[in-house]
Amino acid sequence: MKFRRGARLDTGQVQDRRGSRGLAVGGGAGTLLVVVVLALLGVDVGGADSLPLGGDTSGTAGELSETCRTGEDANQREDCRIVGVVNSVQAYWGEQVRGYREAPTRFFSGSTSTGCGSATSAVGPFYCPVDATVYIDLTFYDELRTRFGARGGAFAEAYVIAHEYGHHVQHLVGADEQVGGDRQGETSGSVRLELQADCYAGVWAAHAVETEYIEELTPQDIADGLDAAAAVGDDRIQERATGRVDPESWTHGSAASRQRWFDAGYRGGDPARCDTFSADSL
Repeated sequence: MKFRRGARLDTGQVQDRRGSRGLAVGGGAGTLLVVVVLALLGVDVGGADSLPLGGDTSGTAGELSETCRTGEDANQREDCRIVGVVNSVQAYWGEQVRGYREAPTRFFSGSTSTGCGSATSAVGPFYCPVDATVYIDLTFYDELRTRFGARGGAFAEAYVIAHEYGHHVQHLVGADEQVGGDRQGETSGSVRLELQADCYAGVWAAHAVETEYIEELTPQDIADGLDAAAAVGDDRIQERATGRVDPESWTHGSAASRQRWFDAGYRGGDPARCDTFSADSL
């Protein structure tokens, strides 16, 4: 994934809270409680559930506006790359969704306060509909490789961000209201919501170059995105964590389903094809 060297990055869409002190939340049972509360509020936890993620990231609050100015910076630095992805994703959806309201992404380290309550890195990337903000501790990308077994790569990181903004789109159009109390199971409302966000991520990928932030997406980039989608499938996570798979407890969908819906969005390039709530087969 390459960014246009002269593209102007808008760091106003990203809040850098790394190094600032969020609300302290303990591990163990406390962390699990946070995950459960976020899940009940309809917050996506990026497939991480109660799997603990890692420590701190480098960087200081306010640094982004000085260091992330152009697409060339995005080609050199991970945090600038995420700024570029956020800009591209929102540029696309801003043209597709009537009355689209931009949502910030907040970088944090360790723990943070959100409109949905306190959260730690343990919950992974997530979107909070209460304050319409995407949250991510960038150390998640290391965990995506080392703990979840993804190959990684720049577009794997972009897939995660695009998925979370898929949740923002769902919130704006009211799709998240279709979940109701149906929050667990292979064909549950929660799984359908997550798979639709994967599909929306694919749709953005199909149009990413058109946003004029990204210069090129290669077949390898898309393969890295599909690999990341599979790595956070419920079945993969459960098998790694416990050695068994329990579809009745799924909240995000299987590895195959996550790949299938991302691919459907990418190949179709049309948000209308992402109606997972009417699909007979996921």
